Amino acid sequence: MANVIKIKKGLDINLKGKAPEVLLSGNPSATYAIVPDSYCGIYPKVVAKAGDKVKAGSVLMIDKNRPEIKFVAPVSGEVIAVNRGEKRKVLSIVVKADAQIEYEDFGKRNVASLKAAEIKEAILNGGLWSFIKQRPYDIVASPSDTPRDIFVSAFYSAPLAPDFDYIIKGEEVDFQTGLDALAKLTEGKVYVGVRPGSSVAPKGVEVVTFDGPHPAANVGVQINHVKPINKDEKVWVVNPQDVILIGRLFNKGIADFTRLLILAGSGLKERGYVKAIAGCSIESLVKGRIADTKENKRIISGNVLTGCAVGTDGYLMAYDNQVTVIPEGDDVHEFLGWGMPGLNKFSVSRTFLSFLMGKNKEYDVDARIRGGKRAMIMSNEYDKVFPMDILPEYLLKAIITFDIDKMENLGIYEVAPEDFALCEFVDTSKIEIQKIVRNGLDLLYREMN
Repeated sequence: MANVIKIKKGLDINLKGKAPEVLLSGNPSATYAIVPDSYCGIYPKVVAKAGDKVKAGSVLMIDKNRPEIKFVAPVSGEVIAVNRGEKRKVLSIVVKADAQIEYEDFGKRNVASLKAAEIKEAILNGGLWSFIKQRPYDIVASPSDTPRDIFVSAFYSAPLAPDFDYIIKGEEVDFQTGLDALAKLTEGKVYVGVRPGSSVAPKGVEVVTFDGPHPAANVGVQINHVKPINKDEKVWVVNPQDVILIGRLFNKGIADFTRLLILAGSGLKERGYVKAIAGCSIESLVKGRIADTKENKRIISGNVLTGCAVGTDGYLMAYDNQVTVIPEGDDVHEFLGWGMPGLNKFSVSRTFLSFLMGKNKEYDVDARIRGGKRAMIMSNEYDKVFPMDILPEYLLKAIITFDIDKMENLGIYEVAPEDFALCEFVDTSKIEIQKIVRNGLDLLYREMN
């Protein structure tokens, strides 16, 4: 029987716009893009140029410092643009897709007969290494390292998130193959976190059940409760859908980036799951599905807590399996604002009477900040929703002042920005906490390496 860990601290935000478990027809995307900002800890070097003909799996970009880490085309077609910003920063590499996808043939491989070095080489050549991330620092892992353990969270708990039990149907073989491949890359264990009653039942790994509110599915929370990271230890984490991609590489011999996304949010009139390829255009996903209302909409690649706001001219970010559309809120003018009873407003601190409506009430939350930025308030707000054995307020102050010793003592090596998403949501000071944590991790990585 799997171990069961109860997460008591956290917060489930019950939003309108949940998607049913139905498969929607997908619109073809004319273009696909690799966006380097999706990947932390890399310095992109473009090796393709406009006009090049590529196959799915052809190399478009490498990491300048670790050239063995390759970023490949998700589809076949023609490279039509390498977009750059200030100081020639690479913003995106855009490929115009062929009508029929042609794949680079990497050859089918039997994971059971391969050694760790051979598995690493296969994942690197297939362009899938970027989906393996490292804690500490929450960056793309280094192929030269051997992690203490590998963690996979096989469920999602964020607002309007997809159900992995639904996603994995028909993908069980590839998921198991991916886990078998990862198991050979560590001398420790592969831990797979599942929710109570989950149908996900992998073999040859340590299965741990996590019961509780969001962020129970965050891999950082799971690491903290199962086996915390000590200084000089490295742990790798992989998203469950990316495990499927790795398994598919070995079973089919191709880099097939197809994944099942969820389209959710009150700003959509048609919701559900859709098959798409990583890097596809947002327009192809939401075209004809946005609600016909006068209010402006915010389209988010990812969930409402950690996702990135994109327009219809943007692209699906590399690690995302969710597109959320909610009201922008920039055209809302409220009479008396917070002075009203607020029966339709979500409130953690019980400022509004909506808490009397119970936990089953759904809220149509928009993208407004609802307040002005202020100095950090020490009111134990973060502790109520932060289920890790870390003092979040003190850690944030250490990051802001860049006190390395305190950052280490307070647990900087265990966290990622997503672990502070709820802290940012409940913060009355309106501080960009995730940005502070990301900047702190980047500065510390450069200092320590």
